[in-house]
Amino acid sequence: MIDIKTAPDPSALGEKLDLFWGLSERKINLIDRDYDEAKGSPVFTIRGKYTTRGWTEWTQGFQYGSTLLHFDATGDENRLLDAKGKILKNMAHHLSHTGVHDHGFNNVSTYGNLLRLMNEGKIPFVEWEKNFYELALRISGAVQASRWTVIKNGGFIHSFNGAHSLFVDTIRSVRSLIISHMLGHVLQGEGDVRISLLERALDHIRATAEYSVYYGEGRDIYDVRGRTAHESIFNVKDGSYRCPNTQQGYSAFSTWTRGLAWAMCGFAEQLEFIESAYATELSELEGKDFLLKLMLKAAEATCDFYIENTPVDGIPYWDTGAPGLEKMGDYLEKPADPFNDHEPVDSSAAAIAAQGLLRLGHYLTGRGDAKNGKKYWLAGLQVLNSLLDKPYLSTDENHQGLLLHSIYHRPNGWDHIPSGSKIPYGESSMWGDYHIREACLYLQRIIREKNYYNYFSFIK
Repeated sequence: MIDIKTAPDPSALGEKLDLFWGLSERKINLIDRDYDEAKGSPVFTIRGKYTTRGWTEWTQGFQYGSTLLHFDATGDENRLLDAKGKILKNMAHHLSHTGVHDHGFNNVSTYGNLLRLMNEGKIPFVEWEKNFYELALRISGAVQASRWTVIKNGGFIHSFNGAHSLFVDTIRSVRSLIISHMLGHVLQGEGDVRISLLERALDHIRATAEYSVYYGEGRDIYDVRGRTAHESIFNVKDGSYRCPNTQQGYSAFSTWTRGLAWAMCGFAEQLEFIESAYATELSELEGKDFLLKLMLKAAEATCDFYIENTPVDGIPYWDTGAPGLEKMGDYLEKPADPFNDHEPVDSSAAAIAAQGLLRLGHYLTGRGDAKNGKKYWLAGLQVLNSLLDKPYLSTDENHQGLLLHSIYHRPNGWDHIPSGSKIPYGESSMWGDYHIREACLYLQRIIREKNYYNYFSFIK
C-alpha cells in the first residue's frame, strides 16, 4: 500500500524537477541524433536504444508531444521549432487513421498541445496556424468517433481488435471527441445525419465506467472494488455484454496496472471537463449531476485500488495478479524492486497513475472534500517523487529513454530481458517518457502558480 505519510511537499520537488528537465533535453537530443524515423514510430527501447514494434501506430504523437511539453516547461525555442516541423511532416496520416482507437494519444498530444500553447500566449498567435491546428483536431475527433459499436443503452469506440472490443485505454483517448465538439464539429453519417461528438464521448465514458471498472457489487466472484478489465467483450449482434478479457495483462480476472492507470487518469480528466461544462449542454445527455457522480465513482474506485495494491513507494508491478508475486513475500509493504527474479514493475503505469491521483486530489479539494483530496494528492506526490529518483530516472548518457523499467507487452514477451536476468527491466517506452513529462509539467505549473494544465480549457 502506498505510504502517503512520507510524501514530500510539492515545493521540495523543485530540485528534482530541474534535474529532470535537464535529462529530458539530453534524451530528446539522443533520439533526434540517432533514431532513424524511416523505420517507423519509436515505441520502446532495447538495450537503451529506441526501436519500433509493429502493432498499431500509437506512439508517434508521444514522441513529438514530449518535445512540446519540454518547450512548455523550459522555454527552449529550438524544441518548439523542431516539434512543429516534424508534426507537419509526419503526423498528417494520423488524422485520418481509421484503424486505431488512439487519436487522443497521437493528435491531442501534438496538435492539441500546439493549439493550447498558442491560446495560452506561450507561442506567437498566427491565425492560419491556429486554423490549421483546429481543423486537425476537428477531423481527428470525428474519425475517432466513427469507430462506433452500438450496445444496449449506448455505445463505445471499439479497439483495433474489432467491433466487439472495448479497451479501458480509450478512456484517455476519448478527449479527441470532446475537443472536436468544443470546436463546433460534428460527425456526419449516412444521409447527412449529424452525430453529436459530445454524446458519443459521454456514451463511451459511461460504457467504460460500467463495464471496464469493478465496484465490489457482486458482478462476478473476482469483483474487487476498483480493479479494471483491460478489454470488455460484446455481442455485436444484439449489443449485450459477454465477458472481460485482456490483451496485455495476465488474465481477464486480474488487473493490468497500465490499464488501471489509464482509467485513473482518464476519469479524473473527464471529471474536470464535466465540472466545467454548462449544465444546459448536458441536460439532454443524462445531466451534469449524474455524469459527475458516475465519473467520480469510477475515479475514486480505481485510485483507491491503485493505492491499496501498489508498494509503498507508488511503483506497481505490471499486473496485480501476476503469478510470480506470491513468491515475493510482503511485496506491498516495501518499495518495488525492478531487479527481482519474479515479476517486472511498470514505471509507465506509475507515470500515468501519478497524474490521475494528482488530478483527482486537486478536483476533490476544489469541491471542498479536503480529506479525500489530500489522500489522492499525497499519493500522487509519492509516486512522482519515486519516479524522479534512482532507479527510475535514466541518467545514463547513452540511454535514449527517460523513464526506466517500463513494460510494453509481457504476455507476448516483447520486452527486453537483460543477460542473466529472469525478467525484463531497464528499458523505456515512448508513452512512459511522455507521461512522466506531462505529470512533471502538471505539478510544475501548480507549484509556480501558472495556468492549470488540462486538455480542454484552452479551447476558445
